[in-house]
Amino acid sequence: MAWETVIGLEVHVQLGTRSKMFCACSTAFGDPPNSNVCPVCLGLPGSLPVPNAEAIRLAVRGALALGGEVAERSIFARKNYFYPDLPKGYQISQYDQPLSTGGAVALESPERGSVTVRIERLHVEEDAGKSLHDRIPGKTAVDLNRAGVPLAEIVGGPDLRSPAEARAYLTTLRQLLVYAGVSECSMEKGSLRVDANLSIRPAGSNELGTKTEIKNLNSFANVERALESERARQQALLERGEPVRQVTLLFNAATGQVRPMRSKEASHDYRYFPDPDLPPLLLSREWIEAQRAGLPELPAAKRARLVQVHGVTPYDAEVLASEQGIADYFERVVQAGAPGKVAANWVMQDGMTGYKATGGFAVPATRLAGLIALVDEGVVSHQAAKKVYAELAAAGGEPREVAVRLGLLQVRDASELERWVDEVLSEHAKEVERYRAGESKLLGFLTGQVMKRSKGKADPKGVQPVLQRKLERS
Repeated sequence: MAWETVIGLEVHVQLGTRSKMFCACSTAFGDPPNSNVCPVCLGLPGSLPVPNAEAIRLAVRGALALGGEVAERSIFARKNYFYPDLPKGYQISQYDQPLSTGGAVALESPERGSVTVRIERLHVEEDAGKSLHDRIPGKTAVDLNRAGVPLAEIVGGPDLRSPAEARAYLTTLRQLLVYAGVSECSMEKGSLRVDANLSIRPAGSNELGTKTEIKNLNSFANVERALESERARQQALLERGEPVRQVTLLFNAATGQVRPMRSKEASHDYRYFPDPDLPPLLLSREWIEAQRAGLPELPAAKRARLVQVHGVTPYDAEVLASEQGIADYFERVVQAGAPGKVAANWVMQDGMTGYKATGGFAVPATRLAGLIALVDEGVVSHQAAKKVYAELAAAGGEPREVAVRLGLLQVRDASELERWVDEVLSEHAKEVERYRAGESKLLGFLTGQVMKRSKGKADPKGVQPVLQRKLERS
């Protein structure tokens, strides 16, 4: 039987604040265990929570970036459950009146092309602590530094149809949130975590199957691997005539397998009720619209503009707009005078090498534009320009001065060009014979050999006429 996969993701994003959701404790990553705690985030008697205004602002920006409708009135609720890393015995979250509903994420699916995933809701909540199983042999330790850290939970609709689509959705969602300045979305630091829901059904059916949930996935690759494993598990069960049970699962990255953690809770299991310590969250329409007006240009709009204004290809625009820093650098290079397509090639090739290693561009945009101008003017060859770029990245300087110091200015002197051509033709007599016998494509090979002989200093525009003239001689 052919099966269809149905996937919905719940994404927990740490909002980029310096303090926690309801107290002034630091959200710094990597501090000693239990050093960033206070009576409020520990839930001690008599302590009262106060909402973090910056967390609310960032959550609203995220909702607006996703196209959601932000509610002027939303309610904080208590979500009751009992884990060692939840000091209050409940989590402050939102339930039936969330901060935002609606919205969508458009993405390119590896299998289906353009796909739109509905956003059902975005609500704010506080994080729990963290249970540590590797600190004390035979025991579990608890670090409550994360307890109370502000989160936005983004609940996507069941619109994904494969693990690869789920990964593409997460990549697109992360890019949107980073552009909007909501969060750094670092899975390594735990500021983006994913719970994945999956069910399968006979192809062509409109009825949803029994879903399972895989909790706390901490990398996009592991999301894809876990979903592939769970899809295979459910399919095997159904093909044996066994039912799929609604359970919560954990993924073992070492084995690539999922295992049951507990039976899956329903919303009534959490006994939600409005938090009596927190009044309704009231936001004016004017304030919400001011947040909308403050959003930057988002990735889809940026990609379209790069194609339209700078003449780059859609693929180039995808790469350049993948991160705000890359796009900004590219546009500074263009503003300094470089043609769009040429600038894109330099940024995506030589520039990205350093960017991936350091997170920044080693050569200032104005100097890269100056180097591109030297190539365009015929002062240095493209091959020589790469050497100049490497020196600029390593030691700085001005492009022309570096080219002079390295002896890379293009040679146009006819006698020097002829000397290099004669040496290449004498060393490649067989290729010369084949060219004269009709293999005209060898002209490119011989030109390349002359450039190699000259160490990139020969003017390519001057080399080919000399080559052709000498090759035409009998």
